[in-house]
Amino acid sequence: MGRIMQPIRDLALLEQIKDYLAKRDMRNWMLFVLGINTGLRISDLLPLRVRDAQQPFITLREQKTGKHRRIVVNDTLRAYVNYYLEYCDWLKPQDYMFESQIKGRPISTVQAYRIIREAGEAFGLESIGTHTMRKTFGYHFYKRTKDVATLQLILNHSTPNITMRYIGIIQDEIDDAMMGHSL
Repeated sequence: MGRIMQPIRDLALLEQIKDYLAKRDMRNWMLFVLGINTGLRISDLLPLRVRDAQQPFITLREQKTGKHRRIVVNDTLRAYVNYYLEYCDWLKPQDYMFESQIKGRPISTVQAYRIIREAGEAFGLESIGTHTMRKTFGYHFYKRTKDVATLQLILNHSTPNITMRYIGIIQDEIDDAMMGHSL
């Protein structure tokens, strides 16, 4: 059985991972930042082009569900995107945001996984992969808003229970309850 990917719960650790990635490769930093700020699956992040991220909204059709999705590019995310595009001033609007060394193609999901795994391993995280970015988005969205209904819609889940289990909240609650239980 494979590992269940976990969200990154610690905000200070999230900042450390962002710094780690930024020092190594700005493309990889942007991948992580966009992933944790949009909640998109890796299959929807990788095909994004520069022009997609420069709009007020990122609009796409989800690869997995076929459903249309619209994500607001808020001021913080806009600043991240602008910083990245200033740094990568060779990128043109039609280029992929996460271009591979093979010109005209995005990095592969396998390469994205390697990037995220390596960053996680540098900080001693074992249950980390590309899905961690989506789960991290969901976890922190829920912690900030306590709005499971909206998060369920954002993540395209069929029930609130699936959403809560997905972002690790149910397991956290079980763990907390068990910590105080003894006979």
